[in-house]
Amino acid sequence: MTLPRMVVTGSSGFIGRHLLDTFKHDYRIVGIARRSQYLSGAPFHENITWKQVDIARPDQLAAAFAEIREEGPVDLVVHLAAHYDFTGEDHPEYRRTNVDGLRNVLDECRLLRPRRFVFSSSVAACAFPPPGAALNELSPPDGDHIYARTKAQGEAMLAEYRDAFPSVIVRFAALFSDWCEYPPLYMFLRTWLSRAWNRRVLGGRGESAIPYLHVKDAMTFLRRVVARLDTLEDGEILIASGDGSTTHRELYDTATVYWNEKAEEPLHTPRFLVRPGIQVMCTAGRFMKERPFERPWMADYVDRRMTVDSSRTRRRLEWAPRERLHVLRRLPFLLENRRGDRIEWTRRNRDAMKQFQERPCLAIYYVLQKHKDEIAEACTAELSARYPSYAAFSAKEHEWNHSVFLRLLFNAVRTRERVDFMSYCRELALRRLDEGFDGSEVMGALQTLDDMCVKAVVDDPEAQSLMPHVHHYLSMTVQYGIDQVREAVEEWRLAHPEAAAGVDVSR
Repeated sequence: MTLPRMVVTGSSGFIGRHLLDTFKHDYRIVGIARRSQYLSGAPFHENITWKQVDIARPDQLAAAFAEIREEGPVDLVVHLAAHYDFTGEDHPEYRRTNVDGLRNVLDECRLLRPRRFVFSSSVAACAFPPPGAALNELSPPDGDHIYARTKAQGEAMLAEYRDAFPSVIVRFAALFSDWCEYPPLYMFLRTWLSRAWNRRVLGGRGESAIPYLHVKDAMTFLRRVVARLDTLEDGEILIASGDGSTTHRELYDTATVYWNEKAEEPLHTPRFLVRPGIQVMCTAGRFMKERPFERPWMADYVDRRMTVDSSRTRRRLEWAPRERLHVLRRLPFLLENRRGDRIEWTRRNRDAMKQFQERPCLAIYYVLQKHKDEIAEACTAELSARYPSYAAFSAKEHEWNHSVFLRLLFNAVRTRERVDFMSYCRELALRRLDEGFDGSEVMGALQTLDDMCVKAVVDDPEAQSLMPHVHHYLSMTVQYGIDQVREAVEEWRLAHPEAAAGVDVSR
């Protein structure tokens, strides 16, 4: 029997990896993600095909979807790809992935015409309800956070494609696993269970509250959604959450009593002091190895409750989260995993944190993109002055070469995956040698490009904090490329013994 087909964007993420594992026996799945299947920890299975694609790159996405269309009809597209962080800043990646990336996916799906499109959103897309009220399926995505605004754009965008395919919107609660893997909860537990000076400090009255959902319940929820696709209305909004919300005080009491085997009364910080306190911590963090997780914007939500009423969804799907998987019931399991395997606990949560905190490689990428034109201009001048073969290039040839090279280099910095860049350097070297270049010219050109990129970061006053990371993410990437050139020169000389000796590549 031929299995139905499913396309999943954001397959390398927390939900995506679990979704692939849940449906791998029932669907032929095409996973789409910027990271590789191996490095992201996604499952391998005969029914899973992986396409490493950046959805914000229309050319990459079009090529991937062309291959998907050639293989036949698709029953379901699940769109999980999204950017979210806890800095509170209007990061360009929000627009790039959550809006432009979604638009690219929807345009491709207009050609693909899946039976149904499932759009992953969040209850965090909505503004906190007034005291005593609750969010439900009719609540608008009216939150003031940049993430909420981009999700609102995404939900509105779906209506433009109703002529091509019907869609369903799923708003998830905060998802966690038995290893935690939800950054705020991880940071709470790390602080509360430590010997830090602030281990007993809670902001306000400790009444800040959001809804939580175990990832196992999220998968049973998605199974029920998929099973009932034909009964769901086009554009229908579903909430993947139980009712109510869980406060910081409840989490603190449950965690500390279990871990310490005794109750410890928290120290409450008056709400008006929370923001100044966080600002002091952030200022001090600039001189420390690691900035604090807390950011000033979080002070606005102290003692506010994001209470949820998901009763309509539960009736529609005949689904409900299991009581034994409620976050307060499950905290002892999380803490036993922390106690029993601290290395795995730390690894999983550090990986989850990297998805939300701006990584140095991503910050360097944005600095390089900002200065791309001046880098290219400086490289043209330097190469033309130093190397005869490059001096013979026209301005158009320089422009094209720098465009290709810098794009591959910048993407290697951003993704931390250097294979494509290294392969290009190797192919470039062989082509240049056939054209009569000296191997030293090609290696010198790569080194010049690295020098100009580093100079752009050094000269940018907003990028000074990135300098400790530039060598690892940028210069080492170029050095790997230069090593590929050296190997290519050696091979070329063996294949062309009649050629002149060229550069010494033995180092």
